[in-house]
Amino acid sequence: MNAPHDIGHDTLDPIRLQVVWNRLIAVVEEQARLLMRTAFSPTVREAGDLSAGVFDARARLVAQAVTGTPGHVNSMAAAVGHFLQVFPLATMRPGDHFITNDPWLASGHLHDVTVVSPVFRGERVIGFFACTCHQVDIGGIGQGPDGRSVFEEGLCIPRLPLARAGVINSDLIEIIRANVRTPDEVEGDILSYVSANEASGARLVAMLDEFGESDMVRVSDAIIECSRAAMQQAIAKLPEGRYPYAMRIDGFDTPIDLVATLDVRGGRVGVDFAGTSPASHRGINVVLNYTRAYAAFGVRAAVAPEVPNNAGSLEPLDISAPEGSILNVQRPWPVCARHIIGQFLPDVVFGALAGVLPDRVPAEGASCVWGAQLRGGAAAWMAAGEALPDAGAQDQPRAFETLFFNSGGSGARAGDDGMSGTAFPSGVRAIACEIVESLYPVVIWRKELRPDSGGPGRWRGGLGQRLEIASVDGAPFQFFGMYDRIVHAARGRDGGGAGAPGAVTLDDGTPMAAMGLQTVPRGRRLCLDLPGGAGIGAAHEREREDVARDVRLGYVSEFIAAHAYGLG
Repeated sequence: MNAPHDIGHDTLDPIRLQVVWNRLIAVVEEQARLLMRTAFSPTVREAGDLSAGVFDARARLVAQAVTGTPGHVNSMAAAVGHFLQVFPLATMRPGDHFITNDPWLASGHLHDVTVVSPVFRGERVIGFFACTCHQVDIGGIGQGPDGRSVFEEGLCIPRLPLARAGVINSDLIEIIRANVRTPDEVEGDILSYVSANEASGARLVAMLDEFGESDMVRVSDAIIECSRAAMQQAIAKLPEGRYPYAMRIDGFDTPIDLVATLDVRGGRVGVDFAGTSPASHRGINVVLNYTRAYAAFGVRAAVAPEVPNNAGSLEPLDISAPEGSILNVQRPWPVCARHIIGQFLPDVVFGALAGVLPDRVPAEGASCVWGAQLRGGAAAWMAAGEALPDAGAQDQPRAFETLFFNSGGSGARAGDDGMSGTAFPSGVRAIACEIVESLYPVVIWRKELRPDSGGPGRWRGGLGQRLEIASVDGAPFQFFGMYDRIVHAARGRDGGGAGAPGAVTLDDGTPMAAMGLQTVPRGRRLCLDLPGGAGIGAAHEREREDVARDVRLGYVSEFIAAHAYGLG
């Protein structure tokens, strides 16, 4: 994220504010790094599935860490204000911390925990640090699309005090521990969020002292106003009008149509998802907060990527979806696997903007990450029809719950190929195979780029990946299918070819469902073929040396080089 440009604000010298801004970004990035260093879960520690940010006393997002996901940070931008409705500033004391994982208040499903911590100057609240981090387990049936209501999907923590005056709410911690499969990991994670927020608050106060600021008022007002003005200036360069786009994806058991109309007018951008498919009876639904988060990210990434992401730059964006659609469900609809749908929204926005910003927006990509949410233990054995060992036998099934992320290919960009094995738009990192294998009884036998998966074109789509996963001893295990683009592949633009669709099978070729909790029987491996991104421009326009290089590197087979690209 770059610093604000011409501040134009007489309350702070522009050069001084530039220095303050740089320091503020360093503080929130350190907050994110503290989370990664102290968290117990590899999803936070290794993958960076988190958001970290600083807010002013009016609960306005001022700055966010670069590390993190748009779905987390843009949802968190709205979540902090909800805490002030329950806990007024006058009731807060130093050492207070507040918590929730309510999907409709925060980032859309119960597996994301948000902790908000006030920052004090004496007895006065001058701002907040907040973080939202992913928990591998939060109870219920586990992270997957199988739930029929949110009540089945895990423990819901309303807006509650996590600590008061420095004393942890031990009753709440005991309730959480009693409802999750990995209590030590979950408790350790939550306490690490407190530590990161507290340390960042102390760093912020020291920074303000250094620059002679008694609070954040002048700094946050200048940053937010500058960001708002810069965003509006970028929007003003777009031709006014309405720009529609539609994308069909697989869904759980029936296809889903994501329909959007962008309205550029008066220095604002509206995104209306009217016409989108109705809610699903399975847990792939999206709450409006998460819809707004990823749709806003799509607009900002295309229109003004250099403008800081905060309350100012988000303000000129109006995101709406009809209540009852799959992008705006109400309690108690199931929402656990909401990322499957929500992470397609930037590509939908890009499609609408392709006519006016063809040099900035990529073709369609794999979009949603393919998380390997695995479960081992007695439940897996019973699901596989195997008898459990007698009590006291040494070969008892080892219980485990793990999640690691894998990514397909992004769409080609105007002037460049798509990115291979890249988690766009989520931004989460892949967890190294060695980390997964050292923590859980899992072997990743294969993880490699998938040849020919990138859509042909003048600019080729990014490649997906191929994985083979098994338990260490060949014992049965379960996985939650949360995969799309198996039927409906990413579509090319301007004559570019579609990306390869994905596939979920066993190593003997047995097809598995893309969605839902399933069992891998003893001795078999789970095989994931991740989808590729689509191409831009006709394949015959691709430079011959580029095709030859792709063949040499194994990205494109000689057959596709000859038949799609015409390389003799």
